Amino acid sequence: MAEADIVIVGAGAAGLSLAHRLPSGGPGRPAPAVALIEPPEGPLRPPARTWCFWETGPGRFDAAVTASWQWLRLRGRNGAVVLRSIAPARYKMIRSDDFEALLHRELEGRPGLERVTATVSSVSALPDGTARVRGAGPAGAPLDLRADWVFDSRPPDRPPAARTRLLQHFRGWFVRAARPVFEPGVVDLMDFRTRQPEHGLSFGYVLPTGRRTALVEYTGFGPAPLTREAYERELSEYTGRVLGLGAMEVLSAEQGVIPMTDGVFERRAGGAGCVFRIGTAGGATRPSTGYTFAAVQRQSEAVARALRAGRCPEPPAPHPLRARLMDAVLLRALDTGRVDGPELFLRLFDRVPAERLLRFLDGRTRLREDLAVGVRTPVLPMLRTAAELPWLRPRPAV
Repeated sequence: MAEADIVIVGAGAAGLSLAHRLPSGGPGRPAPAVALIEPPEGPLRPPARTWCFWETGPGRFDAAVTASWQWLRLRGRNGAVVLRSIAPARYKMIRSDDFEALLHRELEGRPGLERVTATVSSVSALPDGTARVRGAGPAGAPLDLRADWVFDSRPPDRPPAARTRLLQHFRGWFVRAARPVFEPGVVDLMDFRTRQPEHGLSFGYVLPTGRRTALVEYTGFGPAPLTREAYERELSEYTGRVLGLGAMEVLSAEQGVIPMTDGVFERRAGGAGCVFRIGTAGGATRPSTGYTFAAVQRQSEAVARALRAGRCPEPPAPHPLRARLMDAVLLRALDTGRVDGPELFLRLFDRVPAERLLRFLDGRTRLREDLAVGVRTPVLPMLRTAAELPWLRPRPAV
């Protein structure tokens, strides 16, 4: 059995971000022995995808940023428009291929780091307080590692029990239009002029990268994703009838599903004291919005800081308890239909200062600021929902 100080299972955003931030050694302190395990080419590797987040000033990953914007826009079903500047912050887009290429370059030759291609079959705690990682390489060669700490980004076998379980599901096209139809400085964050489903809500999402190029997505909040054919119909409807793009070329596509749940993702895998879950598997996805990338960075930095200080590197909760409680109320209110989703989001962006709203979405506001945001929502339906939540028991996934 080979040995390592740290094993990271998965080399997506969470795994690469953690490897990037881990201590690299220094005078009198050798670099930890780290094994970064990524699956071989095939169905276990996630498809190419896009991550967005907001940030003030230069960022650690700016070399991989495709585009960034200062202005965000929401459009109501009837055409009402809310346009907000988020300066001094900017809304940034990173494509996974660019992010992975950047971090692979930066990790090349890192002391103590070994990249391993293998499919992990089990991670288990050992009696001596370490963990064992087993699996197989692409040619069937066995993988057997013992480590002091294991960070696992693979999704759990079953989602956690929850009172509300919705999905943010989407399909997007990277398009090139025949004429200059996009506004390069403005993101259409939520365009509710899409056809609304019977249960949940839907919106268009437009990230322009030039006057003629953009990522255009159809996004739904609901109990189940659509078929690929249904997404294609909705995207054709949105780009044609709503946006009026005219002749265009679809350069590539991406599709995904993000959990929106008030279930609690355990950060210790199976109760083991040295095996931790990170990324979406460790609760980094904000339940009410689906944003994940910025929380992954906070989580990774906290783990690296604990390791440098010689403390137990259990990842902290990516989002404060109060934020998760508010998310639970919002998700339940949306799921029951007590609030009109498009009207709610439009009202928040219209009535809450942009700087405060971004801090609220990051979980960095104080209680009085949360209350100030709360009164901009439909108060009575939200209070009714908050009152019933303690009496609802979390249900396991079917």
